[in-house]
Amino acid sequence: MLPTDARPVLLDGGTATELQRAGVPMTAPWWTSAALLTEQRRQLLRAVHAGYLRAGAQVLTANTFRCNLRAMRAAGLDAAGPSWLVQAAVGVAMAARNDAGQPDALIAGSMAPVEDCYRPELVPPDEQLRIEHRWLATELVRAGVDLVLVETMNTLREARIALAEVLGAGGRAWVSFVCTEGGRLLSGEPVATAARAVEADGAELVAVNCTPPAQTEQCLRKLREEYCGPLGAYPNLEERDVKGRAGRQPGIGDLTVLPAAAGPAEFASTLQRWHEELGVTVLGGCCGTGPDYVAALAAVIHRRAAARS
Repeated sequence: MLPTDARPVLLDGGTATELQRAGVPMTAPWWTSAALLTEQRRQLLRAVHAGYLRAGAQVLTANTFRCNLRAMRAAGLDAAGPSWLVQAAVGVAMAARNDAGQPDALIAGSMAPVEDCYRPELVPPDEQLRIEHRWLATELVRAGVDLVLVETMNTLREARIALAEVLGAGGRAWVSFVCTEGGRLLSGEPVATAARAVEADGAELVAVNCTPPAQTEQCLRKLREEYCGPLGAYPNLEERDVKGRAGRQPGIGDLTVLPAAAGPAEFASTLQRWHEELGVTVLGGCCGTGPDYVAALAAVIHRRAAARS
């Protein structure tokens, strides 16, 4: 689903942020997958998903960001465990779609770097990437997702391999990169070069995510100068003590929710401007955002659309 009129498509916001607010710990190796381990937590996750849909999200991201083989093996699961968690995550998202009465909302499976989102130097060799991304792509397609969101990719190499495995499994994919200053991936590769490569490989949309708003806008402007395909953006709003890029905040594994660098109104205004000035057609939030941010964005989009009609 890409826009057929003047309105952008709305993604949801930060799942981890809302789970932390509900009391679910974000600790390695489970991270957000901890929300799948008990019925009580699955109900919390279901409520988070439904809250985003009621706020206006049209694409719901299933909680599979850390359901890859590497993370689940580190958690001590046997071969059947990771498959069960993927099925559970997608099932919870589908149940939330029913709860919210939004049957047309898309369910996106989340596919993240297999090692560390912010450490491009840790990306494994190609063959390991193929094996691990093939497994998750196959499980997501079997679970019935509408598309796979290959997200928070910090190198072009891993992004291309993950995309190839999704397409090979019969899925469709959007690809999103985490970036730093100057319109570059955390690996240092130009974001426009990466965008053109994954578009040529079969990505339906290229996005920037988990990157502060200022750096996200730099990337979007670079992309608009050198890339003509559909664009998306879902920035990270957390106040993080890092220099020049999104990174790891000391203490993020506890229940502390990091403060947001912008409120819902400012977030909505900025993203609507990206839509109008840069033609960004898929918009949402990453870490630090919640349903109130999506609701504010939906309201701005509705007002602008009404004013044009």
